Amino acid sequence: MSTRDKVIAIIAEQAVLSPSDVTPDSTLEDLGIDSLGLVESIFAIEEEFDISIPFNANDPKESDFDISNVGAIIAGIEKMIAEQS
Repeated sequence: MSTRDKVIAIIAEQAVLSPSDVTPDSTLEDLGIDSLGLVESIFAIEEEFDISIPFNANDPKESDFDISNVGAIIAGIEKMIAEQS
């Protein structure tokens, strides 16, 4: 399973949606994911990929990690994985 598919599966699970309902253009708000769901998604992603996302849960806009949409989250995770190798 690709990084993209894994991230979409994790986000879909948080949103209680089918992965086919989650697109790279979807925002977390579009998917009905609130701030608690976002934090849970970040934890699940960190665990799945064994990474630590530089994320400010109190003020996501202040984070270096772009969570503006699913595609940006996937790109950020792929970049972190590449930097670890």
